[in-house]
Order: sequence, then structure tokens, then C-alpha cells
Amino acid sequence: MEKPGIGIVGCGAISNIYFKNLCNVLNDVQVVACADLDTDRMETKAAEFPGVVAQSTQDLMRNDKVDVVLNLTTPQAHFSVASQALDSGKHVYNEKPLTLTREEARELLQKANDNNLRIGCAPDTFMGAGIQTCRRIIDNGDIGEPLGAQAFMLCPGHESWHPDPEFYYQIGGGPMFDMGPYYLTAMTALLGPVKKVTGATRITSPTRTITSDKKYGKQIEVEVPTHVTGLLNFENGPIGTITTSFDVIAAEVPRIEIFGTKGSLSVPDPNNFGGPVRMKGADDDEWREISLIDGFAENSRGIGVTDMAAAVADNRPHCASGDLGYHVLDIMHSIHDAANQEQHQNLNSGCERPVAFDSNKFC
Repeated sequence: MEKPGIGIVGCGAISNIYFKNLCNVLNDVQVVACADLDTDRMETKAAEFPGVVAQSTQDLMRNDKVDVVLNLTTPQAHFSVASQALDSGKHVYNEKPLTLTREEARELLQKANDNNLRIGCAPDTFMGAGIQTCRRIIDNGDIGEPLGAQAFMLCPGHESWHPDPEFYYQIGGGPMFDMGPYYLTAMTALLGPVKKVTGATRITSPTRTITSDKKYGKQIEVEVPTHVTGLLNFENGPIGTITTSFDVIAAEVPRIEIFGTKGSLSVPDPNNFGGPVRMKGADDDEWREISLIDGFAENSRGIGVTDMAAAVADNRPHCASGDLGYHVLDIMHSIHDAANQEQHQNLNSGCERPVAFDSNKFC
């Protein structure tokens, strides 16, 4: 049986790991085409990976060998490229966030449903051995009933190292929309969907100065909150908090911790696939490290789209679903809305808790 064909749209920096894994590691799919507005960039990628043809986006959408479009464009183009893929009869997997707005996301989900097509959305890091080990601990009842959680993504911003950091301070950027998907996807996978949020935000400085080499000294106008805290009420009962910031010089806080009636769980960085995972029960004198279950512990970006392609053939749900991506998008917008309106926001985007990922299908 011929492997599902992947067409990659967007050959920027994030595409490197996708090309590497999908062409050399994850053998259940085959990358057959790539497209980019920069023709030199897409031709370089095609030359690097045998069997991949460089095409315009329009030609890629018409390519009969492409079953799934992997959309690695910038967030502003996520909706338009995904909509074009669905109109062309292709399944589509977007980088995060799913789209910039809820309205765009709902339109994509409806279009996919009407045409019996799949939508997937990054991140797929929660499918790695680190978060899946935590999933097993929770499902086994090792920390008892989950009652609370906290998450932190704190850094001083990207202008000191990123060559083109302007986007991070424009609409669609900011610490919540940049890194929040990793944390909120992991928390939803572990604790289930969120039903209500509130939030507080601030713009600490109206401008930022780029100090990386390429654009050293350029001023950036800040359009989005750069320090965001959200309070999350999960449907199953736990109460969580998340803080994301581009304003923090240094901090000594965990990435994610989950608190249960029998113990506490230290969850690894949700931007990664591996550990360490640590737990402390009522009878433990110290935190103890838990061995990771078998699975993807290295940078395995691409397992989400691979799982989606396999799920189409198997007629089963895929883990990194469009519904999950929309729910995370809704949480992020709702935290900002709660801050602006100074009141709780009820979510209408509930999704199913993703099923545990069976890495044995792809290892």
C-alpha cells in the first residue's frame, strides 16, 4: 500500500525538523512536495531530500500525490493556506496556533466536516514520552484525584537573539499565543478541557529595542500584552493557573506541576518530547524521578501529522486534532478577553480529552 503523501507549505526554520523526521525517521508517510514564497528556499529543501519536488502552492494543492498539506507558514497565513487545502480535497495539519481568530478556526472545522476531511494542529509534543508518562501516572491514580495545576513560561523576550523578532510583539504574537499552545495543550491532554477562565494582562513597555545582530537598534512597537496570567477552571474539577511572559529576566519556577489528593507531579517542559518526570507522594521523603515509558523522547515534530495520516486510514480519531487546537485557541483568546472585560469567560469550545498516544504504532 502506498504511503500517504505529505506536501509541506512553508520552508522556513521550523520546517527543518519536520523534513528531517518525516523523510528520515517517521517512515509511515512520504514527503512528496514543498512550496514557499521564497523559491530559492523551497528549491534548496527539495534538493536536500530526494523524492521531494518544489512547486508553487497552487501546483502543490493540485498534486494528486499530496494527501495531507502540512502548513508551516506564519500564523497570518494559517487560515488561507488551510482553507485552500480543504478546498482542494486535502487533509491539513497546521503549525500552532490553528488560526489567528476563533471565527477562522470555526470556518475551517466546519469546512473539513462538510467535506469529510481531517484537520490537525501542532503542537504534538504532548504525544512524546515525557507528557505521556505523566498521562499514565495520572490515569493510574498514582497522585490521586487531580485538584490543581500551575504552569509558567517566563523569559525576557526574543529581541536579544531572534533575527526577526517583530512578529512576537504584533497581533497574533505575544507570550501566550507564542508559547501558550505548548502548555495549554499539555494541560488539556493531562486534565481534560477547560470550561471557564479569567485573566490579567499588561504591556510592560510600549516599545522594545532589537539587540540581535541583523536589526540591532531597531525599535518595535508593542501591540500585545507581554505578561499574561490566566486562571483555568477545568471541566473535571481541577483549578489551574498559567503565566506566560516576555518580561521576566530570571525565575526559579517549574514548567508545569499538577497536584493530586495523594501526591504531586512535576511535568517536563512541554516544548520538548522527553523528561525528566518527577513525583512526590505523601510517604516520599524526596521527589523521585520516574522512568519514561517507551516512545518518542527526542525532538519528534512530525508525529502529529503522521498519526493523523494513519488515523485516516484506520478510521479512528487522531491525537493532535483540530478540535483540540481550536479549544487551545479559545482558551488563549478568552484569557485576554477576561482581562479586557474584567470578568470570567465561559468557553463553548469543549473538546474530548485526547486519547493516550500509542507510540508502538510508529516506533
